[in-house]
Amino acid sequence: METNRIRKYFAELVGTLILVFMGCGAAVFLGCSTNGGHLAVALAFGLSIVAAAYVIGPISGCHINPAVSLGMLLTKRIGIKDFTGYVVFQIIGAVMGAALLWGLVSITGIVDLTAGALGANSAAATGVAGAVLVEIILTFIFVLTILGVTSDKTKGSVAGIVIGLTLAFVHIVGIPLTGTSVNPARSIGPAIFSNVGSSLPDLWIFIVAPLIGAAIAAAVFIGLYGRKKASGEEDI
Repeated sequence: METNRIRKYFAELVGTLILVFMGCGAAVFLGCSTNGGHLAVALAFGLSIVAAAYVIGPISGCHINPAVSLGMLLTKRIGIKDFTGYVVFQIIGAVMGAALLWGLVSITGIVDLTAGALGANSAAATGVAGAVLVEIILTFIFVLTILGVTSDKTKGSVAGIVIGLTLAFVHIVGIPLTGTSVNPARSIGPAIFSNVGSSLPDLWIFIVAPLIGAAIAAAVFIGLYGRKKASGEEDI
């Protein structure tokens, strides 16, 4: 039993590492303002989810996001022990992914680290209130979609694609506004390595707002389907 739990946690670490390295790597190397960079970065995050879902999904469910894990906890699909383990290992994976990206950028010198933010999130474009609102709304949409598609066993074969595309489209809207977090772990890793911590003052927004969005999504989903169906005890 404990071995299976460790495997799940390690799977979450690996998945989150991939998400941060590939998604934030696209933001760093492609940019978001010219030559289709905005769309390319959105697709990089979405495709990272698709890839991870079919590799680690059968092991851990491929949350790779504390907000998703909170939604699963509130709908009683996982317990508090797994929730805690998932979040800890997701954060570790995000920090490792950001560290690898920072190392790659440092070695290659392709990007000037003193001018970039290593894919970190920021409230500069919207202000604090705007960033909080954006992240709550986008996370609500993302987590509600995940709760819905993973509740129906008949959609299991396409769940990874649906979730990945949803992450891509929330990034399309959110990148110009906050850089799009919808994932506290994804924000923590790059913030640590960005411009020697210059992104840290805004970090609380990208931890708190996605968790609020996830809690609202769980409440709405339970309201729509009932607690037993939301938890997977009954087929939807």
